Amino acid sequence: MHAGFCLFRAIGYLASIAGVVAAFGTAAQCGDQSAATPKDTIKDEIFARKILMDTIDDHMDAIDWMLTSGKPIDLPKTVEHADTISVMLLAFPHLFPPGTNQWRPDAKRDPARDTFAAPDLWANYADFYRQAAAASRLAYTASRAKHEAEFGGTMAALRTACDSCHALYVKTDK
Repeated sequence: MHAGFCLFRAIGYLASIAGVVAAFGTAAQCGDQSAATPKDTIKDEIFARKILMDTIDDHMDAIDWMLTSGKPIDLPKTVEHADTISVMLLAFPHLFPPGTNQWRPDAKRDPARDTFAAPDLWANYADFYRQAAAASRLAYTASRAKHEAEFGGTMAALRTACDSCHALYVKTDK
């Protein structure tokens, strides 16, 4: 894949993600964001991050399927998935303004519009941000792989990074 095309595609992804972020009013701001997050947009912000995480998960599932199918992988296709994941993970932590910290135990939740993000995410936001950035770098490294073994090893590290972050920062009703 031509380097200029990759850069152009990455800029396009970032522009798309920036549009989603701007549309939901979650662009980075200084000071107390909870006051800057209108209550009528909180559910939209939560929905936006759920859509983004679901899309990341779709790309991860496609890669996992190719890696576990027992067939040779389509390296150009898998690295494209990894590149998309990398760009999305760069934007992901910016969809967690403090006003969206809405987790309440035993609450009746709408799976599409209510959060499953643990309150610890906001208490340890710097760690969450660091983990998302590290995962983005792993996905980026995988997207530049030239060989199936290199790709598979980096994706295994990415899966571990994702699972570790989810263990810390995703709540379940169980």
